[in-house]
Amino acid sequence: MNKIINYFHRKPYNFHFSIEQLFSNIQSQFSSEISCNNVILPYYSKGMLSRIKNGLFAKQKQGLINHITGDIHFITPFLSKKRTINTYHDFTFLKNSKGISRFILCFFWVYLPVKRSKYLTTISETTKQELIKYGRCKPEKIVVIPNIISNQYKAVKKTFNKECPTILHIGTTPNKNLDRLINALEGVRCNLQIIGKLNDTTTTLLKQNDINYINQFQIPEEKLRQAYIDCDLLSFCSLNEGFGLPILEAQATGRPVITSNLSSMPEVAGDAACFVDPYNTDSIKEGIEKVIANEEYRNTLISKGLENVKRFNPKVVASQYEALYNKIYSELQSNK
Repeated sequence: MNKIINYFHRKPYNFHFSIEQLFSNIQSQFSSEISCNNVILPYYSKGMLSRIKNGLFAKQKQGLINHITGDIHFITPFLSKKRTINTYHDFTFLKNSKGISRFILCFFWVYLPVKRSKYLTTISETTKQELIKYGRCKPEKIVVIPNIISNQYKAVKKTFNKECPTILHIGTTPNKNLDRLINALEGVRCNLQIIGKLNDTTTTLLKQNDINYINQFQIPEEKLRQAYIDCDLLSFCSLNEGFGLPILEAQATGRPVITSNLSSMPEVAGDAACFVDPYNTDSIKEGIEKVIANEEYRNTLISKGLENVKRFNPKVVASQYEALYNKIYSELQSNK
């Protein structure tokens, strides 16, 4: 018997398809025993009325197993508890809120969904610990299943430009720590390629530090892949991450990675990155200069990175989700 999994997705905004792309790639790797039905909610997640309508819509679209893929956890109470999985990617939405707004988010997006789910998945051990903290969740209810690295990312050899390397930076939200990177690059001859919309303060800082930079935002996937190919190294010195996919995208392309020694980043990067203290500008600068100056070290990071990404192969990750679905299916059968 085919096991039919209904995946519940948010109504996507322009250029916000990361969760949908993730699960599309995973679904393509399932065995023939798994059938996938993708349910896209009809309303944007704005306001109480639209969310209630989304919940009622989801109630009518339930399957043998329901999998909420992220962001729309508030629909959980409308679904059967014994058949429902919630995937949590990070808790930035809670960390950036306060007061009554934080209470509402914590209750309807975390606490209640935790109580009304059979199992929960997180994309890293870091996110698991945060879910235990915010959702008062029993650890045994949570399964850590990482994100994947798309098979579209392949190693492309490039001669490292030691004289003026191109440093790629992904993301401009506060946790991406771009301003500290800019300060760390003062006096370092390089080109900085920034993916993400810049604000006036950061633009001014780039000029003050005399940084040569290129800025792109809302670019399609193929242009993002090209950015990895064109760069000499990735700087991903975030203050916190639920996962840290750019680490894997750079490693899979064959580029050395400089990243933070905290949050989920060591877990994702393995032993295949130069780790720095993201709160310390001198530490970031030293890491960048070490990667630029030391060819043997660079090559070690690249070779270890290509090995590390094998842990996040779509087939490997899909098998972990499939094992969880089979577990729920067996429990449903035994309770008949």
